[in-house]
Amino acid sequence: QVQLVESGGGLVQSGGSLRLSCAASGRTFSSDLMAWFRQTPGKEREFVAAISWSGDRTYYADSVKGRFTISRDNAKNTVYLQMNSLAPRDTAVYYCTGRSWTGRISYTAREYGYWGQGTQVTVSS
Repeated sequence: QVQLVESGGGLVQSGGSLRLSCAASGRTFSSDLMAWFRQTPGKEREFVAAISWSGDRTYYADSVKGRFTISRDNAKNTVYLQMNSLAPRDTAVYYCTGRSWTGRISYTAREYGYWGQGTQVTVSS
């Protein structure tokens, strides 16, 4: 089983940047699809971005396209989410997640097998 620990969240002003990190342990995740979701109170977890096992394919929600970048370093067992031009609407708890690579992307939370504990991102106006 893979354990995930997110870090890098915090409070930032509108227009600012943050980089989230997700460190994996327990077994290598280099063959897994990895993704970031986010959640606000009373709402379901929302897909943000995903990256294929090799890192050659990335996918983004329309709401973050052009502002966020997902990447991974399999040698370090770490996934990143670079977030630029942050807006108050990006305020949420951000979760790292993964599942075995099947050749296609999953956009719904229930399709993922393991999750981190989440890191809070708050963007002030």
